[in-house]
Amino acid sequence: MTKPLTGKIALVAGATRGAGRQIAVQLGAAGATVYATGRSSRAGRSEMNRPETIEETAEMVTAAGGEGIAVRVDHLVPEQVRDLVARIDAEQGRLDVLVNDIWGADPLVTWEKPVWEQPLDAGFRTLRLAIDTHIITAHFALPLLIRRPGGLVVEIGDGTTAYNERTYRLSVFYDLAKVSVNRLAFSWAHELKPHGCTAVALTPGWLRSEAMLEHYGVTEENWRDGAAKEPHFVMSETPAFVGRAVAALAADPDRARWHGRSVDSGGLAQVYGFTDVDGTRPNWARYHDEVVALGKPADDSGYR
Repeated sequence: MTKPLTGKIALVAGATRGAGRQIAVQLGAAGATVYATGRSSRAGRSEMNRPETIEETAEMVTAAGGEGIAVRVDHLVPEQVRDLVARIDAEQGRLDVLVNDIWGADPLVTWEKPVWEQPLDAGFRTLRLAIDTHIITAHFALPLLIRRPGGLVVEIGDGTTAYNERTYRLSVFYDLAKVSVNRLAFSWAHELKPHGCTAVALTPGWLRSEAMLEHYGVTEENWRDGAAKEPHFVMSETPAFVGRAVAALAADPDRARWHGRSVDSGGLAQVYGFTDVDGTRPNWARYHDEVVALGKPADDSGYR
């Protein structure tokens, strides 16, 4: 099989589970060496208190055909991120792809409550995890990335810029976090342009993460049964789909055409031709606008 990213070095910050894990795996499947970072390790769990670990992710990267390297990092601690980048520099001498997928705030979000009923400590912790981590990581990693033209930075968020501008995300802190991630990609685009590097904001559609599957009481094998609880779940996608979107961007010699833009996995699939693991191309953005937003009954016909 062709591996277009052979010899490329990637850092996926926030690779323990969900989108980050499969972004790392799909970059590995394309031949990349991937540093997979996060706080959840076999040495101990993060405040998310979930079983997935960065070591598992690294093993999956290697099994997919790349080289996975797990590094336990709290991206809120500048010294740890500095040491991570110094290690990548010492071991590889380059960085070609940076993916900022750090989040880890699910237990902290209070939904559908006005700001005066929100716990401030949890809200500000959410913003630190969602925004400060990305800025800290960029601060230390971008000087290594810009040594060579052609580097790629992908900010992983929830919702495109256009969608988030017109949609309240059910919590002031979550809303601000997701708007900010997209804006960071816009900022990086301006700062990276003189160095010949590309920055993109990328969102998956309705992601069937480990936690989402548990929420609906299903597994990946019987995920469609989740539609009994939420009919529009029929349009969900695996984390591999957004992972393949990142791999496609990284392998595209003309990736600069996306510079500074906010894109989604379904839209990129129409351009690059990759599919989800079941061979379909779920287009959540179009489905949302044409079905969900108009109050139509769930039906994924024609949207895959």
